[in-house]
Amino acid sequence: MSDKEVKEFIDKLNAGLKMAEVRMLKEKSLHGETIVVYSEEKGIQHIPASQIIADETLK
Repeated sequence: MSDKEVKEFIDKLNAGLKMAEVRMLKEKSLHGETIVVYSEEKGIQHIPASQIIADETLK
């Protein structure tokens, strides 16, 4: 694969992952479910999916 083809593949892959993330968040939000996230500062957290949707601009 050329560098251009690799970049196009990575761009398509990232777009697909973003779509899957948005779908998952919307589905979990409909059911009132939480998402588990981890950060060094705050450790493990359970955050409502609806809050993540509200905090981010999902396209």
